[in-house]
Order: sequence, then structure tokens, then C-alpha cells
Amino acid sequence: MSLIDAAREVRENAYVPYSHFKVGAAVRGRSGRIYAGCNVENVAYPEGTCAEAGAIAAMVAAGETELVEVAVIADSPAPVPPCGGCRQKLAEFGRHDTPVTLATTDGKRFETTVGDLLPGRFEAAHMGRR
Repeated sequence: MSLIDAAREVRENAYVPYSHFKVGAAVRGRSGRIYAGCNVENVAYPEGTCAEAGAIAAMVAAGETELVEVAVIADSPAPVPPCGGCRQKLAEFGRHDTPVTLATTDGKRFETTVGDLLPGRFEAAHMGRR
């Protein structure tokens, strides 16, 4: 199964009673295994979870801490990029050159990288750690 297919499939499980805007995401860990997540809303909007965060959490829960590829899909006129918080989460577990595919349910795609999504990312080195 491709990353886009995994993201498309999990997108159907999104819990979006307020926005009705389903998003699916999938990441491939260093092992090659695919982890998927969907957005989960809450009536207290800031308490929701993004699809990218869900996919990363599934990866970490399975014992992996490095992602090598990302895909995000939504039913929108143009490919939807991750929010700022998710960009930082992707940067935590991916490298600058990690490929990211942003897609729409009708087939539009935009290819980018984690580094291009978040130039000047905050890193452990900023805290004096390497």
C-alpha cells in the first residue's frame, strides 16, 4: 500500500463533527512500516488532534522515532499543508530532506520536503543539546 493510499483510507475514520473537514496522514518509519492518523476534533477546538500528529504518535507508540516519508490528503481545492505545530512535529522525527506529498482526494499533488515546510526549525542544538 502506498502512503497516499494509507492516508486516504484512514481519512475516512476522521472524527470531524464540527468542521466536516477530514484529513488523513501517513508516515513511513525507517523500518519501512507505515503509520497512519486522522484528525480528531473536540468541541473545545484547541483540544483536537491533527492527522499528522496521530500518525507520528502511532509510529512512536510502535517503537520507531524516525520517519522517512510523509503523505497528507484532504478533500480540498488544493493540497493542504500541515499546520505550524505539525511542521515542527514532522521536523522532530524527520530530516530536512524527508519527502512530503500533499494531496487532494481528486488527485492533485504537491511534492515538498520537511525542511521546505519549516525552514529555520527549532532544534535541540538551540537548547545547547546535540
